[in-house]
Amino acid sequence: MLGVGLATTACAPVRTAPAPAGPTAPGAPAAPNGPGTGPSDYVPGRPPPAPITEPGGAVVLRGGTSASLAARQIALTVDDGFCADCVAGYVAFARRSGIHLTFSPNGRYAQAWAPHAAALRPLIGAGQVQIMNHTFNHPTLTRLPAGTIRQELGRNEVWVNRTFETTTLPYYRPPYGRHNAAVDQVAAAEGFNRVVLWDGSYSDSELITPQFLMGQARKYLSPGVIMLGHANHPTVLGLFDQILELIKQRSLTTVTLDELFGTHRPPLPG
Repeated sequence: MLGVGLATTACAPVRTAPAPAGPTAPGAPAAPNGPGTGPSDYVPGRPPPAPITEPGGAVVLRGGTSASLAARQIALTVDDGFCADCVAGYVAFARRSGIHLTFSPNGRYAQAWAPHAAALRPLIGAGQVQIMNHTFNHPTLTRLPAGTIRQELGRNEVWVNRTFETTTLPYYRPPYGRHNAAVDQVAAAEGFNRVVLWDGSYSDSELITPQFLMGQARKYLSPGVIMLGHANHPTVLGLFDQILELIKQRSLTTVTLDELFGTHRPPLPG
């Protein structure tokens, strides 16, 4: 994004074919795409997918609303953050451009996020940036007992509270997009009753070429889309201006999840 170099020591070989849409943490096995784990074949101008309400009050969000389509809104979401340069690049991009972003960081990457906490707090306070829960360690939640799911969400919420002085409630994104009704009920009981998936993706959970990433951007950056990106690999660092120009050309308005769904940040306890 901001001309940061492409050197990295922990990157996979560059992909020129589509990469998995779901996020991949270092040392975690890549999850193959399956139902609910990747973007649908989005058709620009199509009404966004309707939210699905599950038992226990969880609402699964795969895209925006009819109102967001009419308003030409798009929610850019950025997961993980194991690349310190990528986190720095995204934060600088938000500060210089005013673009609205929703970050989904994992507390296990606190070292990459902590240096930017002071810069992000005023953006969060102004409503330009939002933080949602993505668990602390990025596990596959469908393989975990209820107590561990609660611990993953709760530990990440506490880290976000202390680091960014905000709350992630009520939104959470299950790692790899893997969730089921049992997971969602556990999360909802903890206050995380909005399950955020996506219907567009840069497919940058692995290292990809700039040409492929921009192809994904042109395919999916459309009204009503929840777009998935990652602060994990440096390809995007040289493309922020191109992405921003594409957003402007398509007369899109970037919004946070709060702005997309008409919610607001509840006050921190105490």
